Amino acid sequence: MEKSTAVKDTDYKENVKRVQDSKTEQVYVIRPQHINPQGRLFGGCLVQWIDEMAGIVSRRHSEKMITTAMIDSLDFKEGAYQNDMIVLVGRLTYVGRTSMEVRVDTYVEDLQGQRRSINQAYLVMVAVDEKGHPVEVPGIVIESEEEREEWLGGQKRYQLRKQRRIEGF
Repeated sequence: MEKSTAVKDTDYKENVKRVQDSKTEQVYVIRPQHINPQGRLFGGCLVQWIDEMAGIVSRRHSEKMITTAMIDSLDFKEGAYQNDMIVLVGRLTYVGRTSMEVRVDTYVEDLQGQRRSINQAYLVMVAVDEKGHPVEVPGIVIESEEEREEWLGGQKRYQLRKQRRIEGF
């Protein structure tokens, strides 16, 4: 692990936090009301849980109310079934001036505690004031090579999102 450094793009910010400060884990047990007609976890239910997780992570980081700006990526890898234990892990990957990118990984955990990945998502959350106007968020301190790789990927995704807006997508 390398020395902790504030990310260059947020050096102008006086307030910075660590990725670990807002990292969050939540566990659910799939019940009958979460099941679709094919007997698997309803995708819309999982999307709701993912959105809630991203909101918690970004709210902890910004210490502000937040709103979901977009779900950038959502990758359903495998299904989950009734009585499966679902674990969502959310962490901040990138920050802009008012926006935050949050990665949410979803796992099925077996009775021995072994996890297998069933979903990965990136969401963009925006901190807002009481009138719903965007407000500045703290920067993040990168403490590991994994966090640096996520930050660099977040920069690329930010540029792609910006280009899509320019092109009208």
